Amino acid sequence: MSLSATEAIPAATGVKRRHIGYLNWAHAIDHYVLLIYPTVVIGLQDIYGRSYSELIALSTASFVAFGVFALPFGWLADRVSRRDIMIAFYLGCGVSLCAAALAPNLMMLAVALFALGICAAIYHPVGMALLIEISQARGRTLAFNGVCGNLGVALAAGITGVLASTIGWRYAFAVPGLLCLITGVVYWFAIPDERVRGQKRKATAQVPVTGNNAIVMFGLYIIISICGGLTFNTILIALPKIVDERLADGTSLAAVGGVATLVFLCGALGQLAVGRVVEKILPAVVFVIVVAMQVIGIVWAASTTGMMLVAGLAFCMAGIYGQVTTGDIVIARYTADAWRGRVYAVRYFLTFISSGVAVQIIAFLHARGGFDLVLWTIAGVTGVLLAAVLGFATLVLAIEARHGAAQPAE
Repeated sequence: MSLSATEAIPAATGVKRRHIGYLNWAHAIDHYVLLIYPTVVIGLQDIYGRSYSELIALSTASFVAFGVFALPFGWLADRVSRRDIMIAFYLGCGVSLCAAALAPNLMMLAVALFALGICAAIYHPVGMALLIEISQARGRTLAFNGVCGNLGVALAAGITGVLASTIGWRYAFAVPGLLCLITGVVYWFAIPDERVRGQKRKATAQVPVTGNNAIVMFGLYIIISICGGLTFNTILIALPKIVDERLADGTSLAAVGGVATLVFLCGALGQLAVGRVVEKILPAVVFVIVVAMQVIGIVWAASTTGMMLVAGLAFCMAGIYGQVTTGDIVIARYTADAWRGRVYAVRYFLTFISSGVAVQIIAFLHARGGFDLVLWTIAGVTGVLLAAVLGFATLVLAIEARHGAAQPAE
């Protein structure tokens, strides 16, 4: 091998590592930007003289767009440069956030949030397919990427609370908006296109699934995505307000954001643990465990207040984010790269389209029974999720057994 060829190997590895770093940062940004408004809205109640139920409903279109637009972006991800679409993610989020900061009224704020939802929809079908293509679906890499998304969620509540309470709610949108624009420009020049001209993506999965098994798995995953999405989004969107109402009287907005941040960080620890476990245990088994944690955590939170409430939410959050990582690895294991963008698009369409439904559920149930009614309803939804995951895991274990038996002996 020539010297230039030898030097090219670490150079290529370095580019891949930098690219993974940008994708991790994008995941953090993706979740951060969507959760700015659910914290800002607490302060907008006094500014606009509207109730929480009325104001939180303004973000419905944003969360619906986050799910719906995953489908066309996933289709694009299998046909064009995934890196180029990620450039549009950074720049689009930046422009939308700046528009929200400059919105003269609630209607224009809702429009800016809708545009933000469209741009934020890019990451999961495109960024996840790109990450798996680069990393070859290593459990630890995917788990750390998931932790970055979790940190985005965690920091959104804390940083937004501080910015909104000290220098104004508009800066809570403007500061991350400018950061997105700067990152997009740097990413554009720092990372080359990941595709080699004329190269086709792999059309075979690590563990092939065909016939009736594929149909049943797909059907169960639809149920998993819908129920998991309702649980995921309801808890994420409502968490700051749950803490505000049920922790202690007179808790400041900054303190609410801080507690919410600590809860989300517990999810990060659970996600890191899952990343290591799925490299040793079949992901389908881990899937059952993390969903069971969600059921226990939500019932725990619904039954308590104060610090015990925080503990229940933290346990639930560890399960929620563990489920996200495990679900990504399951798709990577049973789906070929040539189809992966579209499969992730369907998964995240179903997961995140439920975010719009979650906003309506929160507004409707909170107005009628407070967060007791919200939490017990979501506990029921998570019970359905657990039943679907048990069925999915049973089928996958049978497929894995046949696949292992079909492999040639060493």
